[in-house]
Parts: sequence; structure tokens; C-alpha cells
Amino acid sequence: MTTVKSLRQVFQSRKMAALLFVGFSSGLPILLVLKTLQSWMSDAGADLSKIGWYGSLIGFPYAFKFLWSPLLDRFVPPFLGRRKGWLLIIQFLLVLAIGAMSLQDPAKNLDLLAIISVLIAFLSASQDVVADAYRTDVLTGAERPIGVSIFTTGYRVALIVSFAGASKLFENVFRAWQPVYLVMAGFMLLGLVFTLFAPGTEATDRPPETFADAVTLPFLDFFQRRGLMYGVSVLLFIVTYKVSDAMMNSMSIPFLKAACFTQGQIGDINGFMGIIATIIGALLGGVLLTRMSVFKGLWIFGGLQALGIILYVMLAQASHPDPRVTDLAAVCRNFVQPPFATQLFILAINVENFFGGMESSAFGLFLMNMCNQQFSATQFALLSSLMALSKLLVAPSGDLVKALGWSNFFLVTMLVVIPSMFLLVFIARSGAAGDPDLKDA
Repeated sequence: MTTVKSLRQVFQSRKMAALLFVGFSSGLPILLVLKTLQSWMSDAGADLSKIGWYGSLIGFPYAFKFLWSPLLDRFVPPFLGRRKGWLLIIQFLLVLAIGAMSLQDPAKNLDLLAIISVLIAFLSASQDVVADAYRTDVLTGAERPIGVSIFTTGYRVALIVSFAGASKLFENVFRAWQPVYLVMAGFMLLGLVFTLFAPGTEATDRPPETFADAVTLPFLDFFQRRGLMYGVSVLLFIVTYKVSDAMMNSMSIPFLKAACFTQGQIGDINGFMGIIATIIGALLGGVLLTRMSVFKGLWIFGGLQALGIILYVMLAQASHPDPRVTDLAAVCRNFVQPPFATQLFILAINVENFFGGMESSAFGLFLMNMCNQQFSATQFALLSSLMALSKLLVAPSGDLVKALGWSNFFLVTMLVVIPSMFLLVFIARSGAAGDPDLKDA
């Protein structure tokens, strides 16, 4: 009863409400330059290889955001403090950049659209740096499992808006992607307004004294506190743990398009139902992580998510999509979905996203526990950049689909999680973290 009461108090705090909206602002841009953009490019007839390579290039800023994160740790804007001030500046620039994207046409100038997308990804990655540092600084140890899940919930709600909501606007209102992106710029403006009301972190703000300190001390601190072998193992784990997710995300929309699901179905099932499942999983994961170690969460939740990919193998075998076809409209015009394909699609999306939400809570808590508040922007950026590096590693996914077919591609996606699980066992048993929560694996 005491535990339930404590959880209720945490969920109802003003701090958690603020984290919900900061998470929303952080999550809004990413699908606009990934899955929603994949839909736009697929509708414009872009080649699978180009979609795969552009998607990876757009992920470049997320992989290397640690290079400029010391600037965000060291320098303090003249208003709202170190964390909120930078959030407000970056969100304003995102409003302008997303608005500029709404003026483009991939059928006429795909390269210009890609350049603007990379700019948005750069600003989005910078916002992630500050948002991750903000939640690391504002949350106490006991609040962290729930705080991570609340932030993830806001993030995932934004994904619903930027993909399922965008798909609905495309299908039912505009029948064009340009005005959809203009509406998304308006939602980004809404997130900017809510940032003004978030609690500040000025009381615990201790920026590095010099820029040199901001660059060097976070890295020295990370390895000194954790140990060299443990630190290297953690970095390798972060890279490999997300490769499976990155492979799925890079090709999920082209697969569903190739299987002749409509944009409305993709938006409703993948974009809406899937993200609702993620939110439920994230909240449940946060609650469960108050009762288990973060390593157990990573092992159980990540393993279950990987096993769920087998449902995509079954869906590919049921619908027989051909990765070599480029004129999907002609193929799908008279295509009849095989029996139970839609039901299997619904099951696959919900299973993968439910366990993915649980895994995200565990992974976010793991990264947060590895950070020192004084350098939280740089250290969190370094760790999450390594996670984003997996997006660059899967750049040839489109070529892999062409070579193996969809079913075998998904089997490979499921198997690539195995190396990270071996690393997880090693770092869990090493006992070198110096953190009681991490030792109880």
C-alpha cells in the first residue's frame, strides 16, 4: 500500500508533468525526418537504396551529437538557465526548419529535402542532448525509473502526432505532405510554449569552469568512476544493443508499403496502436524497474522484443512482398490482402512496441545512471550517440533486403541482438559500476 501511494505521488508531481511535455518536444521532430519522410519518399517513387542511405545520413547528427554537446554543457544562455534556455533556443529553430521542409517536393529535388532533413536532425539531436541532461539533473535517484517512463510517454505521444497524426492529415485532409509538415511546425511551437513552464535546474547547475574542462572532464570522469574495461564494455554494449531496432526502423515503412498496406493502415496500426502499446510498455517498465535491477530489465525486455520480430517473418511469408518492385501503386492497385494478414500486422506491431517501450525505460535508466550531473549533457550525449551510431551501421539495410528478401532480412534482424546480450552478461557480472542499483543484476 505504501509503494502504491508513493508511486501515485510521483506520478502526480509537477516535475513529472514537465517531463511529459519536454519528452513531447524531444520526440516530435525525429519521425518527421525518418518514418514520415520514408512515407513521403516512397509515395514520390524513391528507390529503396536511396531511402536506406538517406535515412542513415539523417541519423548522422544523432550519432555524433557528443561533438558539440560540451558547448551546451559549458555555456549558459542569458535567460532561463543552462538547460531550459538552450531548449527554448533550439525549439524555436526547429519550428523554422520544419516550416521550411513543408515547402519542398521530393519528386523535384530530393537532395534539397535531404539537406533540410539533416538540419532538422542536427537541431533535434541538439534538443535531445539538452532534454536528456535536463531530466538527468531534475530527477532524484528514487524518481528516476518513473521519470524516465514519463519522459518516454511524452516522447511517444509526439511520435503518434508526427506519424499517425501526420498520416491521418495526409489521407483525410490534405492529400499532400507539404501542408502536413506545416501543421507539425505548429505542434513544435506548442512544445516550445510548454518548455517555459518546466521547473528549472538552476539550484544544481554547476557548469564546467572552462571549455577545455567541458570537453575533457566528462570523458575522464566517466572512465575514472567506472573503470577502463567496464567503460569500454558499456560503450560496445550501447552500440550493439540498438542495431536490431535500427535495422527494423530503417526498413519497416518500405516493408509495409511493399506488403500493400495503405498509408491509413500504416498510420492507424503502426503509428497509433503501436505507439500506444509503447507508452503502456514504457509505463509498466518504469514501475517494474522500481522492483528489479536495470540489468534484469535490459535482459528480459530486450530479449522479448527481439523474439517478437518472428511475427514480421510470418507477415512477410503471408503477404509475399517483392523488394525489387519500384512501382508499388501498380502492384497494389488490384492486390488482395491474404487472410489474417491485417490481424497479424496488428499483433506484430503491438507485441514489438509493447516490449520496446519496456526496453526503452530500462535503457534510458541505464544511460542516466551512468552520468555525472555536472557533465550530464556531454556524457548522456556520448552514450546516446553511440546508440544512434547503430543507425549508421545499418545503412545497407535496403541492399540487404534486395539480396535476402524480407523474411530472411527479419531473421537476421532478430539474430543481431545476440552479441549485445553476451556483453550485457559480462558488464552485469563485472561489479565495477560502483552503483548498487547496477550491481544487483
